[in-house]
Amino acid sequence: MSFVLVRGGGDLASGVALRLRQSGLPVIITELPMPLAVRRRVSFATAIYMGHIQVEDCLACRVDEPIDDPIVGEMVAEGIIPVLVDPTCVSLEIFQPKVVIDARMLKKKLTRRYGPVELLIGLGPGFEAGENCDAVVETNRGDSMGRVFWEGAAAPNTSVPENINGHAEARVLRAPVDGLVEPQADIGDLLLAGQTVAQVGNTFVLAPFNGILRGLIHRGVTVQGGMRIGDLDPRIEPSLCAHVSDKSLAVAEGVLEAIRSKFDLAELR
Repeated sequence: MSFVLVRGGGDLASGVALRLRQSGLPVIITELPMPLAVRRRVSFATAIYMGHIQVEDCLACRVDEPIDDPIVGEMVAEGIIPVLVDPTCVSLEIFQPKVVIDARMLKKKLTRRYGPVELLIGLGPGFEAGENCDAVVETNRGDSMGRVFWEGAAAPNTSVPENINGHAEARVLRAPVDGLVEPQADIGDLLLAGQTVAQVGNTFVLAPFNGILRGLIHRGVTVQGGMRIGDLDPRIEPSLCAHVSDKSLAVAEGVLEAIRSKFDLAELR
């Protein structure tokens, strides 16, 4: 069996992993010991904190260091996505995957350090096909979202979130200072403008408008001032918190297209 290795378990990476698993591909995810995922209900990274997480029809479970090859294989055989505590990606040497997807969304130019991987796919800003990856999938919203590029780079990071009902930048809740995050609300809560969402250090983060808390970084994570820690949605629909976004699905289709262009999927199963 040749696993597809996905670096990162945030909401975008999880949409990709979900789609690949639904296509019958064996997927493993590597993550940090304390992931920075915001949309935790649709992020397989949540398994690191909770032990397991189900996103739509797919279950993921944490695998601690040292990484146990037989346990990972058993999980995958049962249709479970293993989420490995593996910040330096030693899994690359253990499992020697043919396909690696760097979905960490670091949004900065990286050096290719994946060795003899047959197909390295980079998601979004910081990746350039032919330089630090083999293919890039566009993650910015617009006409090219989800498109695969075999030459050239992804569009640069715009830092402009999607406008929903007249709210764009205000939807993104950011850490006002460096410090530990202490949530004061739960994902799915209806918040009123001015209500406390979280505390970072000695500073409070307040809801800028009425909306549903769609995402919030996990308690006890240390963040830097300006870092995205939450997502407020003006649509009063709590079910949105548990739905993989259209953006994630579009990017996932691009990843699947890139894999299919190089492999018969049966080779990877």
